[in-house]
Amino acid sequence: MIWGFSYGAAAMSSTGLALNALAPSMSVRAWGILSGLVGFGLVLLGRYRFFERLMTVLVGVMFITVVGSAIAVLSEAGSLLSGLTPQLPADSIVYVLGLLGGVGGSITLAAYGYWLREKGWRQPAWMPMMRLDNAVAYIITGVFVIAMLIMGATLLFNSGQEIGGEEGIVAFGELISERLGDGVRVLFLVGFLSAAMTSLLGVWNGVSLLFADYVRVLRDVPDEQADTYVNESSATFRFYVAWLTFPPMALLFLNQPIVLVLVYAALGAIFMPFLAFTLLWLLNRRVDGPHRNGWLSNATLSISLVLFLVLAVNEIVTAG
Repeated sequence: MIWGFSYGAAAMSSTGLALNALAPSMSVRAWGILSGLVGFGLVLLGRYRFFERLMTVLVGVMFITVVGSAIAVLSEAGSLLSGLTPQLPADSIVYVLGLLGGVGGSITLAAYGYWLREKGWRQPAWMPMMRLDNAVAYIITGVFVIAMLIMGATLLFNSGQEIGGEEGIVAFGELISERLGDGVRVLFLVGFLSAAMTSLLGVWNGVSLLFADYVRVLRDVPDEQADTYVNESSATFRFYVAWLTFPPMALLFLNQPIVLVLVYAALGAIFMPFLAFTLLWLLNRRVDGPHRNGWLSNATLSISLVLFLVLAVNEIVTAG
């Protein structure tokens, strides 16, 4: 409940920032509230197939526009190649851990199991497809992040400029416009908006299913009857979608969108070591046969547990 309250405000702030940069006629707060209402309507009125198609379109737009913008800003292949040499500036390890936690590592990972239920991938025979699905997702995520890093390095580092705060995305768009024209600026901002909207819709749907299942477990409803609780029509699902949408709107009146995102990151970081520990327990004690963890999976999860514990402690201390 606490995480959802903070995330609702953060997600609406992110989409509000993108929309305000594209159309400054409305404030970040107004755009954020509007995007939350749109997400509320789309998730409640649509069913999983519609949600899946919409997310596919948004991810496609996000990927093509941002990667296309990164390609447009590349002027020297040598600069790119030199950047492939692993280097860490002094006192930067915490930022590296933060990047790990912010890209592909949050509580929304728990939503994947519920989307598998909606897809009908419930038997072990679907495991190869699930692995392919996850591999493709993380490859796309990796390329997307590299594209963002290229743009930051090319436009900011080379110019010696810094951006921050609510005006940061607008200033970054102006840098793109100065160098490559307004068309590329719009292209990048559309990609930024698509990324923010996928985050909003993904949580509005996936974590609401997680909450509905949580209530089912609290009420000792057996797994065989889970479908009556874990669906888009259940009262618990609809309650949590409303919880994500309306109470967090009050935080938007603080006019601190970046702070809201940072608070959400601090709360979200707490979830990752819990997830790593739970997977270590489940996949060694509760799973038999070929899907039981091997030494490589256990080693990887153990390293993740330590890394995200460090991140979680840092985020809590920083937020405090």
